[in-house]
Order: sequence, then structure tokens, then C-alpha cells
Amino acid sequence: MRVFVTGGTGHSGSYIVPELIAAGHEVTGLARSDTAAAALSAHGAKVRRGDLEDLDGLKEAAADSDGVIHVAHRQDLLLSGGIDAVAAAEVPIMLAYGEALAGTGKPLVAAGSIGSPGSLGRPATEEDPALPGGDEHKGTLHARNVVETAVVGLAERGVRSSVVRIANIAHSTTDRAGFLLQLIALAREKGFAGYPGDGANLWNAVHVRDVASLFRLALEKGPAGKYWHAVGDGGIPFREIAEAIGSRLGLPVVSVPADVLMVPGYFGFLANIVTQSYPASNLITRRTLGWEPAQPSLLADLDNGHYFSAI
Repeated sequence: MRVFVTGGTGHSGSYIVPELIAAGHEVTGLARSDTAAAALSAHGAKVRRGDLEDLDGLKEAAADSDGVIHVAHRQDLLLSGGIDAVAAAEVPIMLAYGEALAGTGKPLVAAGSIGSPGSLGRPATEEDPALPGGDEHKGTLHARNVVETAVVGLAERGVRSSVVRIANIAHSTTDRAGFLLQLIALAREKGFAGYPGDGANLWNAVHVRDVASLFRLALEKGPAGKYWHAVGDGGIPFREIAEAIGSRLGLPVVSVPADVLMVPGYFGFLANIVTQSYPASNLITRRTLGWEPAQPSLLADLDNGHYFSAI
């Protein structure tokens, strides 16, 4: 297939592009800069210069392809408008893809968040829809649910669209800005590895190489209008993540009382995130697409030490 990819030089995208090429697909990546263009070329991809603001260019690229993988977003909007502005800018992009691909049955696979169904009191499954938007979700990751809903809705227009919900922690040896690095930096700054309350709240994780293989499978054979769960570890107690970090750094591991003063005092802007529980299942994804996570687990990746030499 001739595949148009956005975000091909980001953490996930830099694994997705080689995964597609190794499987025999021809990849064209969107590049905003010379550096991005060089990185795409190094992976063996063709380069299309442009950016996410050029909707006509995106439509043209999608129409010229056999399928689209979209993992980019407008990071430049985060400082001025937060996640709400990022999401608002991404919806027109999805609709532009819809115009280009309507009635063709071609695939559009976009990145989503494993937390989009919200807190369900049980592991989230691929059959759980994204939470509807609303003022109560402003400033949170749920603000981006409008993007997931737009993508899945394109199935009604003859697009083989689907969303890959990526786990809260996507880890790899090339992770340079992810959530784990923030937790490690906090532990070093505070002198101990903290976890909220009893630390029993569950987090999920996935290796980015496994994310890449799932995007490829969804592109190749995923049915329309579906959610897929890029989840390797479906529920790790947050306390165990803190213990792994503390062990590697030689620091004590301490419970941070889960109240309005103590948790923000340690975790800062991450406070509202770390106190949540995000258990998730990948059963439907594995059964439908034949996807099997094959890379190291989160705790194994922490144990091998590369995260601690990167800082």
C-alpha cells in the first residue's frame, strides 16, 4: 500500500514508519522541517513537505494514498490554548481526510487515548465509546475525545476508519520526553519515589514497537468504525512503578497522602493524572487483528536501566 503518515518523526511515528516499510508498504511522511525530512528519508520513506494547517495539502496527500496513519498533533497550540485548542485544530484535519477518502473504503488509522472512555470501575474494552465532550472535560485529555469520535464517525461515509488507543505509558529505549522520565526526574528532585495513597490505582503501558505493529495491522485489515487497544500491561499498580524507580535510583519509596495539598505538592501538574486508575483490556484487539505484544513489559524496561542513563 501507498501510506501517508503524519507524525512520522515522533516517538510512535519513528517506529511506525520502519514497521510499514519492513512489511512492504511505500510510505510518504509529512515533514515541516529539513530535520524531519532527513529523518523520514533515513527510514526509507518519501517526504511530503507541509504542515497540519494546510488542509488542502492533507486532502491531496490522502487522496493520492491507499491509506492514512495520523499520529501528529499541533504541539504549538499547547502553550497558548492547551489540549482543548489542540483537539479543536485536529477535528478539521479528520474531516479533511474524510472528504478525500469518502466512499473509497480506504483506511484511516488515528491515534487516541486509552483513557477516552473515562473511569468505568472495570477494565476499559474496545467496545467502550469515547466520553462525549463537555465543559467538565476542558483542560483534560478527554477534551480530545471529539477527535476520536470524528474518526470513528467517518465509517458511515465509506472510510475504513479506526482509532488506536495508546496506553498511558508508551515506553522504549528512545523515549526522551515521556511520562516515565517525568516521574524519574521528580524522584531525583524530591529525594524519594512517591506514589499517591496506597498506590493501588492501576496504570497501563505498552512498548512503542508493539504500538507500531498494531497501527500496521489496523491499516492492513482493521474493520471500519472500531477502537483498538495498544496495551501490553493492562493494569500495573502505581506503587510498583514507583518501587521500580526507587530501586534503580537507590531512593526510598514513599506513600504521598492523597489529599488536595500533598499530592500536588509532590506531583505538581501531574497530580490529577497519577491519582486515576486506568485498567484496560486488549482482548478484542488481539482476537480481531491477531496482534500480540512481543516487546519488554514496562517493569522490564525500567529494570534494564536505559531510562536512568537518559537523564
